[in-house]
Amino acid sequence: MRLLLDQNLSRRSIPALTEAYPGSTQVGLLDMGQASDEVIWQYAKQHDFTIATLDADFHEYSLLRGGPPLIVWLRCGNQPSKVIEEKLLASRRAIEHAVRDPAIWCIEIY
Repeated sequence: MRLLLDQNLSRRSIPALTEAYPGSTQVGLLDMGQASDEVIWQYAKQHDFTIATLDADFHEYSLLRGGPPLIVWLRCGNQPSKVIEEKLLASRRAIEHAVRDPAIWCIEIY
């Protein structure tokens, strides 16, 4: 299970998440920092990533299109990277469950 962190999440979080989410990356590290949500969505779908974001746009995509990719919508607002990392690590089991369930397209983490 790999996370693709949206532009609004720090690339500096990747090392802290690597053990729990091997192969994860951030859109800026893929030279997609200015890419549209559509391009990011398609990339995640083609490369089997779960998108982690603070942005409601990907949630709306999941409502319109279904999944994959799974969206992890962090509903905690702008927080320090450490807080985001802790939330993603603490939610690993819920994210794993959602990845395995084709009926789940988006999970919200508060």
